[in-house]
Amino acid sequence: MTTKTIYIATRGSPLALAQANAVLAQCRAKFPSLIFELKIIKTTGDKLQKASLAHAEAELPKGLFTKELEEALLKSKADLAVHSLKDLPTELPKGLKLGAVAGKREDARDVLLYKEPLKPRLTLAQLPRAMTIATSSTRRKAQLLALRPDFKVVDIRGNVGTRLRKLSEDAKLDGTILAMAGLKRLGFKFTGDGRLSGEKAPAGILAAILELNEMLPCVGQAALGLEIREEDERIAAICRELNDEATFQCVTAERAFLRAMGGGCQSPLAAYARVDGTEIELKAVSFLGKGVRRGESRGPVRDAIALGEKVAGELRIWNSGTQEKKKTGKE
Repeated sequence: MTTKTIYIATRGSPLALAQANAVLAQCRAKFPSLIFELKIIKTTGDKLQKASLAHAEAELPKGLFTKELEEALLKSKADLAVHSLKDLPTELPKGLKLGAVAGKREDARDVLLYKEPLKPRLTLAQLPRAMTIATSSTRRKAQLLALRPDFKVVDIRGNVGTRLRKLSEDAKLDGTILAMAGLKRLGFKFTGDGRLSGEKAPAGILAAILELNEMLPCVGQAALGLEIREEDERIAAICRELNDEATFQCVTAERAFLRAMGGGCQSPLAAYARVDGTEIELKAVSFLGKGVRRGESRGPVRDAIALGEKVAGELRIWNSGTQEKKKTGKE
């Protein structure tokens, strides 16, 4: 390998920088003789902070948090881009590919954050009726209302810190839902008595961790994706050293599911895969159309794409059957 500086493209948000710096540290540790530097790039999503992501599919361009990073790759202004994998579209621009998943996946669960004077360590079922919960994720909204139809869900925008501040200061908000992985990467912790702690944690914020049987995560949640140019063998070799193969195969199954369902990162779809020995187990849920449909299956690790497509096929058949019954009036 040459000594030419390798540029790592990233967004400039606190979470993006925390993730990119973690990748930067891995790169420097694995390849001490090479020179790595971050290149901060502002994306469309960063510029549209007031737009509601709940309507992103209809109103906002795709690749909200990835397009400008990808353009930097294609123009050779950067050599690899670090993404929260949940933000990376399943269809990548020609000439680019997912080179690796950097390290093991963080905890993929979501956390419902709420405020005192409610008691700490409440479960979702124990929370009071008619709470107002802020989230702009259609996936979270659909799953939350399936469990607690008495809740009111409103939109919220901004980075993690902004959302925590809004929750703390807005008396109309009772709670919000955030990814545990993002909170942990920003240095927040959960105390034994169910409180959110950390240097920038607002006072009086409590946490109810949502288990996977309550709320499945977004496809790719808690995993860091490294996007690279297809023909760049120099960077591909670096990615192979950084890649966590088990996580890579899991997110491959999840992304295959999402692609086959025809959804994007803001579709009311969720999926989570885990490696169990030589197999992958994939669980998914769809709120496309009316009603909810859940599916799960297992398959060899080497067949991750086929597994994702299989589960998607089962849910699509169910959705098609439901729509046909509505047209004919038959049940």
